[in-house]
Amino acid sequence: MAARAGILVPVLAALLAGWAYRPVLRPPPPRICGSPGGPPVTSPRVKLSDGRYLAYRERGVPREAARHRIVIIHGFRDSKDISLNVSQELMQARGVYIVSYDRAGYGESDPNPRRSARSDAEDIQQLADQLGLGRRFLVIGISMGGYSAWSCIKHIPHRLAGVALVVPAINYWWPSLPAELSKAAYRRLDRSDQRTFWIARHAPWLLYGYLNQKLVTPSKLIAGHPDVYCPQDKEILRAQAANPPPAENTVVTQQGEYESLHRDLMVLTGDWGFEPESLPDPFAGGEGSVHIWHGSEDRLVPVDVQRYVAGRIPWVRYHESAGGGHLFFNLRHCSEAILEALLPHPGGGDGGPEQPAPGPPSGPLDREREQAG
Repeated sequence: MAARAGILVPVLAALLAGWAYRPVLRPPPPRICGSPGGPPVTSPRVKLSDGRYLAYRERGVPREAARHRIVIIHGFRDSKDISLNVSQELMQARGVYIVSYDRAGYGESDPNPRRSARSDAEDIQQLADQLGLGRRFLVIGISMGGYSAWSCIKHIPHRLAGVALVVPAINYWWPSLPAELSKAAYRRLDRSDQRTFWIARHAPWLLYGYLNQKLVTPSKLIAGHPDVYCPQDKEILRAQAANPPPAENTVVTQQGEYESLHRDLMVLTGDWGFEPESLPDPFAGGEGSVHIWHGSEDRLVPVDVQRYVAGRIPWVRYHESAGGGHLFFNLRHCSEAILEALLPHPGGGDGGPEQPAPGPPSGPLDREREQAG
């Protein structure tokens, strides 16, 4: 990957500092929601088979009356409060019910010390069962939530009616990636983020200490530094700042950054037990579709790697937003295009063969490539 000395020197410095003050390497115990001294439980939750709880939030039409039930998987440093920017009128007209949830360790969902790509898919299946979402449901995985969506395709394909992966995170260590492509993309990361990913992959036991040391900048990505955003992303962030969310929104990392952010990085960069290119078509019978949506100017997830991955999977329909960044899906017409492409076309019949996805609207989504099987 990047020059070994450029990675190892700061890592060794952080390691020596950690050895001098060893407690810095050990994350504190999580502050479990609802436990004595822990954050309060304010959201509805379901209890999983291992005793953990998942918190969730519902939108759209009532669950029982819905024609389409969608599980949204949030990304890094986000929560169940995420949602597509879709009008209530469209959700009513199409009969759409949406449930988003706090992934393990985030918000009000209990941490999972054995968290993995597979456990995320199993959490989604149990959430769907307990909420009565039916035999099949739709999944939308956003950014870091993309690895959970890929895991659903791997581990619970029989439960899926369709999948959209929106700016999904990639693993630079997938064996199928050409070495030069992955190296070039990795080198475009800020040096601080190269170190963070390297440690998460090769020395996860050091990650907590490294991200909390003061000798070098730990990560521009985790800090949300302006450099990681393209011009469109910055415009979207300014618009969101002008209309801040309600004060009661979830405190994302209230149970500890180690249980939320750090475990996310370790799972993303670790061995998933599969990679997307190895997966069979989950909808070989035409009963659903899989979409990848990406922005051509995304600075967090390299678009050239995303194009390669999508191009190697014949059953993936790839859509690219010209000029779009990592946050392009927050624009109303983009969110509605993502939703409409995923839903069965009116007249096609729910659960029947997926009709061709509607073309994107003019503007930021004027470039679309599809590799449909």
